[in-house]
Amino acid sequence: MNKKTIIGTGIIVIFLVVGFLTFSESKIEYTDFSKATEIHRTCQVKGTWQKDKDSKYDAATNQFEFYMIDENKNEMKVVLDGSMPNNFEMAESVVAKGKVKDGYFHAKEVLTKCPSKYEAEGHEVKKTGT
Repeated sequence: MNKKTIIGTGIIVIFLVVGFLTFSESKIEYTDFSKATEIHRTCQVKGTWQKDKDSKYDAATNQFEFYMIDENKNEMKVVLDGSMPNNFEMAESVVAKGKVKDGYFHAKEVLTKCPSKYEAEGHEVKKTGT
């Protein structure tokens, strides 16, 4: 093998490794708080905000804290880097992306699902006969 072949092969291997690592990092699975505690990597947990529990924004650390119950009824404190997401108070459900660290779910991002303003509001559709 000549020097150019070795360098070319090395570059290809580097690109393959970087591509694989990028792909594996972008693949984030849905789970619950129990499994998130075990796996120690970034995941997504879907649940509901516990409005009766304390939630607060700390301007000094730029963190929003709240409690969430996942779909399996496990409750955990969630700490989000950043302020309260838009429409958070109207959300039907919440998806937190992050990982469990120091006994709480450290979220990089929180997405909200709000009631759709396009859903029918109890209006009956009347059929007209011909």
